[in-house]
Amino acid sequence: MEDTIGSNPPSLGFLEKLKSWLSWSWTYVCFVWFGMVLIMVYVVWSPLKLQETLTSVFLNTLTPKFYVALTGTSSLISGLILIFEWWYFRKYGTSFIEQVSVSHLRPLLGGVESSSSTGLFSSVNGEADSRPSVSDCKVWRNPLNLFRGAEYNRYTWVTGKEPLTYYDMNLSAQDHQTFFTGDTQQLRPEDAVMQKAWRERNPQARIRAAYQAIEMNHECAAAYVLLAEEEATTITEAERLFRKALSFGKDGIGFSLQLIHYFSGKDINLLVYIKRRLAMCARKLGRIKEAVKMMRDLMKEFPLLGMLNIHENLLEALLELQAYADVQAVLAKYDDISLPKSATICYTSALLKARAVSDKFSPEAASRRGLSTAEMNAVEAIHRAVEFNPHVPKYLLEMKSLILPPEHILKRGDSEAVAYAFFHLQHWKRAEGALNLLHCTWEGTFRIIPYPLEKGHLFYPYPGCTETADRELLPSFHEVSVYPKKELPFFILFTAGLCSFTAMLAMLTHQFPELMGVFAKAFFSTLFAPLGFFADKMENFMPSSFWHQLTRI
Repeated sequence: MEDTIGSNPPSLGFLEKLKSWLSWSWTYVCFVWFGMVLIMVYVVWSPLKLQETLTSVFLNTLTPKFYVALTGTSSLISGLILIFEWWYFRKYGTSFIEQVSVSHLRPLLGGVESSSSTGLFSSVNGEADSRPSVSDCKVWRNPLNLFRGAEYNRYTWVTGKEPLTYYDMNLSAQDHQTFFTGDTQQLRPEDAVMQKAWRERNPQARIRAAYQAIEMNHECAAAYVLLAEEEATTITEAERLFRKALSFGKDGIGFSLQLIHYFSGKDINLLVYIKRRLAMCARKLGRIKEAVKMMRDLMKEFPLLGMLNIHENLLEALLELQAYADVQAVLAKYDDISLPKSATICYTSALLKARAVSDKFSPEAASRRGLSTAEMNAVEAIHRAVEFNPHVPKYLLEMKSLILPPEHILKRGDSEAVAYAFFHLQHWKRAEGALNLLHCTWEGTFRIIPYPLEKGHLFYPYPGCTETADRELLPSFHEVSVYPKKELPFFILFTAGLCSFTAMLAMLTHQFPELMGVFAKAFFSTLFAPLGFFADKMENFMPSSFWHQLTRI
């Protein structure tokens, strides 16, 4: 039974053989037909006096109005084809003529059939990888998200613009509910109030709910977290509230970390969140060494919470200390192919390698003598980082203005680029020549990857849903950066040139009919000159009696 199922039916085998035979013979039939047409034209060239006939008809008989109509019609038709090609390219990302020729003509000519479902989206290892849908684009919590009350609200007070979208804040509300409240069947009264508080859309309603929870239980750590995030107008005030929340949070999980598995996950999550935010407060207030120690202790104490990406906070603080050896040690641990990459990891690795050569790097000198090994490593690291997230360089090079980063980011998207550049631009500026090296090399990435939207070089293909998700995460006043589109197809450029050329000919023929008539005669004379030369050579080569017999036939 297995052999019967696994084998092809005889009818299918015959059809495959017939198809392969047709593909093989089609090429030779085309060549034979083309050769016969050339022979026939040559045979009837002299008896029918084709050259004189063509010259008299096209150059003497037809009026300039005919040429105006001919060129005008050609321009109109090519213009319609151009409009259709452009519309198809904008909608589907490929040329209609190119797609038809690849899908239908290439198999007939014996080429490989189009494999749009596998070839265009193949992974680095050659395995098929379909383009992900919008639901496949996972949104991550921004490891370095700002404080709403002390930072985001200040921006709103000054500019009158909302830096956070409702979609972004709604994701944060969902995070807080699942991260801090846990199982809904074991909710305490104050937890039920806080669960409702996270869902409130109005900031003042959230703050009132937090105070209500404190009235129920003055040791409600989650309520103090909300007040520190949203009511505190300075980082110092936020730190004070977080410290109060930490003291109540420690009491909430017990007196011994040896019994940590007996307590609910929400209390552990709350404790980790508070310690992390305290470390970020210390970083913002200039106590960087203290912040580094708190982050290291937190990573050592809770190693299983790697999904929080605390190492990205640590990398940024170490870069501020210019402790590049410690940065390299952290990268060696987290820059692994089996772990989810991030712009922070890729671009920090590129920064360290660029820093080693950027102070003496010169594009002119490099073009003369070639790149050294260290320079090549730096360029490859930049190409790797740009392929992972191509939006970052424009922010680092200040070709595009920065905004406040959102609370959630999309890996490889514009939101991640904004979040990275907002905190790391100063570190790139501090490394002498690093931005110059980035400026000289980052665009070369797109020459390495022929079709960036479809294929990957070092990573899996770039997701097609990032633009849609970024528009939900980033505010409306920000122009979302889009992954570089592939170049315009040849047929769009060809039809645009043909339309412009024929329109110009129509206009010139209408305005200067005599002059264009002279040019037309010269053009056709030049066009038929190679054919006349070929006929003369053939007459000298072949016996005259042979051609005489052929003409009689």
